[in-house]
Amino acid sequence: MKQAMPRAYLAVAGSALLLSAVTARAQSGPPRPGPEHKKLEYYVGKWTSESEVKANPFMPAGKYTSQDDCTLLDGGFAVMCRSDGSGPTGATKGVGIMGYSAEDKIYTYYGVDSAGRVPTTVARGTATGDTFVYNDESKMNGKVLKSRYTVKQAGPTSYTFKWEMQGDGGTWTSLMEGKATKGN
Repeated sequence: MKQAMPRAYLAVAGSALLLSAVTARAQSGPPRPGPEHKKLEYYVGKWTSESEVKANPFMPAGKYTSQDDCTLLDGGFAVMCRSDGSGPTGATKGVGIMGYSAEDKIYTYYGVDSAGRVPTTVARGTATGDTFVYNDESKMNGKVLKSRYTVKQAGPTSYTFKWEMQGDGGTWTSLMEGKATKGN
């Protein structure tokens, strides 16, 4: 009987604590996007990008173009972009999701495409003013690739971007550079 009392007390105390947390959450209402989430709204719309792929161990050099349709997901916490592109390795379709983790205080990006590129990690980023910088480490063609993707907003309807990889010795090499323009 003496052991049953503490277990019952802990069960009641735990239930009361859980109920108070749920009640406090209900009183504050559903979560709302913060200013960091609002920064992502810049990317909502239809974009056309043109870029130059540099010769690298993962793909041949050449022009790459894409049409991206980016929408704000319900709730306002993330932006999803659907992409139709064409480049040195042929036509591709892809989906990318940009978000912000209030818990970790970082921007996130995850994307997959029809060329079989499926990263094993979520790219983690920061935003300073009008510039977003995402860092990632994943495998491509069996090799570990440390990459950095920089996006600089050039105005309300255009941005530039640069994708770099870190080679041996810590030097960054450009894989792709280009510009996106918002339209229709």
